[in-house]
Amino acid sequence: MKITEIISHVLQYDLEEELGYSQQYYFKRTTHLVEVRTDVGIIGWGECFGGGNIAFANKTIVERVIQPMVIGMNPLDRDVIWHKVYNLMRDHGQKGMPMQSLSGVDIALWDIAGKFFNVPIYQLLGGAFRERIPVYGYGMMLQRVPDLEERFERESAAIIEQGFKAMKMKVGLGVEKDVRLVEAVRRSAGPDIKVMVDANHAYTTREAIPLGRELERMGITWFEEPVAPEDYQGYRELCEQLDITIAGGEAEFTRYGFRDLIKNRCVDLLQPEVCALGGITEYQKVLAMATAHFVPVINHVWGSAVAVATNMHLLAALPDFPGAAHPVQPMLEYDTTPNLFREELLVDSLGVLDQVKNNHGSVAIPKGVGLGIEVDLDFVDKFSVS
Repeated sequence: MKITEIISHVLQYDLEEELGYSQQYYFKRTTHLVEVRTDVGIIGWGECFGGGNIAFANKTIVERVIQPMVIGMNPLDRDVIWHKVYNLMRDHGQKGMPMQSLSGVDIALWDIAGKFFNVPIYQLLGGAFRERIPVYGYGMMLQRVPDLEERFERESAAIIEQGFKAMKMKVGLGVEKDVRLVEAVRRSAGPDIKVMVDANHAYTTREAIPLGRELERMGITWFEEPVAPEDYQGYRELCEQLDITIAGGEAEFTRYGFRDLIKNRCVDLLQPEVCALGGITEYQKVLAMATAHFVPVINHVWGSAVAVATNMHLLAALPDFPGAAHPVQPMLEYDTTPNLFREELLVDSLGVLDQVKNNHGSVAIPKGVGLGIEVDLDFVDKFSVS
């Protein structure tokens, strides 16, 4: 079996309302899928992290840089392919867009392997530790509107109505405004729903400490990306000075980038993004390091149904940590804002929202081979942009 072609599909459409986070606002929903074809007819699908114009840069890397390196290689040689591509790109970027691009290709190779051996990806990873995965609803993104607190209250109530037992919201408007936003959501959600707060590295350590203390007061489950991903010392200081769980890692890449973050216990909770850090092949190495240092893992998930399916396999195969008769289960992050690429991309939808509503906030693991999904090619053609 040989790789014959790699195709990048950048999909995009206009949103009805602007959405944003602490770094920017956007009016378009974008996703970047990777299709790897073989000479025996098996096709694998993957996804590259990176929205907006970043997706177009990654498309060029996938098709013009990575594809020529791997054409003719056996797609089952995933580790060989990963190291060949990484070593040839090393002088030009060990992080960022080159790794995002490699991630999409690598995930597609795992999809091919599952289809070739006729097993789900979680079986290739060693088997499923659980049949169902709890899901938390991710919403309450920033908007430039005067009634944002009221909107967050309504949206948090809607997430609970959908059956979610936990939710995550955005902050990053300044400490005082953030406190009011979180108070509004906590008031709406009540004391029994887990609430997580994501700052997308909007703050310095000195700003994040008083905000973190306010979040502790409100019983927030974790404080995500409070400071810049490069600021390892700042993360470490937050872990030492605050009782709230400090989460991060979505903007880190490869085992080399995660090494000091994990070894120095810069986060209480690690959030690897498989569509960015180097794919499933590299995720497994990061996971091994995290468990060796007793750092819990809950994956960051952002993108289309391909990213969701990929993470469902990874979470199914994630060992109980640290191990107990009644272990705390990892959660699947699920975007509850309008997103056609999550609900309509596949021939048969993952049905996450329906499952959450009908199964106490959880979703069943995929049972099909590979990723266990079939991408709707007509949908891809309809939303593809060059």
